[in-house]
Formats: sequence, structure tokens, C-alpha cells
Amino acid sequence: MRGEALAELVVRDARDRGCRIALAESCTGGLLGARITDIPGSSAVFWGSVVSYSNEAKVSMLGVLRETLEAHGAVSEPVAVEMAEGVRRRSGAEVGLSVSGIAGPDGGTEEKPVGTVWICCVTGWTAPVCRSFRFSGNRRSVRMMAVQESLRLIGHVLAARALSGPG
Repeated sequence: MRGEALAELVVRDARDRGCRIALAESCTGGLLGARITDIPGSSAVFWGSVVSYSNEAKVSMLGVLRETLEAHGAVSEPVAVEMAEGVRRRSGAEVGLSVSGIAGPDGGTEEKPVGTVWICCVTGWTAPVCRSFRFSGNRRSVRMMAVQESLRLIGHVLAARALSGPG
């Protein structure tokens, strides 16, 4: 599904379920928020996006613990969970989603090569849902694939809310 169609679906589903969405973006640098705000009517469901590119921004703006960053690195499941929890807590939104990764061309390691991305969604009705990806391609393509997968994850979580009822 095209990105625009996915974003339209996310906005519609969030509106239908009475959910607001808040984002914590690192490697996508605001691209995910831009994709959502391309959709007319998104202001009804989109709280906003915190672009927390540096570790200091993750700590000061989202409440990520320094200990978590030191133990696991910025591109990790624990940090992605804390980012999503932080933006959800600060915004009061029902859905908090974070994305953190290594878009390249530099910055990768053997353990976390360029293209490694963690995406995590936190809500009040389910445990955190996190996904790890290893995208290939250049910086732009890694970032665009991260946006696509973020939209898919939000859609998945909103669909789970529809199945479980309000919560």
C-alpha cells in the first residue's frame, strides 16, 4: 500500500476510534509527522511529533533514562519503548509511537548495521508493540521504509483496539 493511502487509513481509523497519535521521531527527522499531516483532517487526531535526534533530546524531551541509553544504545528496543512511553505521557495521546534507527551512510556497526531501525507503539490497551528492521538501500530509502513501517504498526495497533473495544 502506498504511503499516502496508509496515512489516510491511519488518520481515518484513529478518528473512528477516538484516538490521538503522538510521535517521537529520531532517524525519520519529522518525515512521519509530515506524512500524517499531508492528510486533510489529521489535526483531529495528530497531537504532533517530537524530533529527538540527539541522545540529549531523548533524555530532556522524552524522559529516556541515561542508563537505558548507555546500556543499550539509542537504536534499541528499550530506548524505543521509553521514547514512545515518554511522548505518550507528555502528550496525553492514546497512541505513542517512536522510531529510532541508523539511516547511514555512516554510524553502523557489526551488531547494528546501517539500516537497523526500531519502531515501538505504546497505548493504554495493549503491551508495547515493537518491531526491529534491517532495511537496505541509501539514507533516503531507509528513512522512507521506516515511515511506511511506522504507519503499518500504528494501523495494526488501531485495528487491535477495534477488536478489543474501548480501553
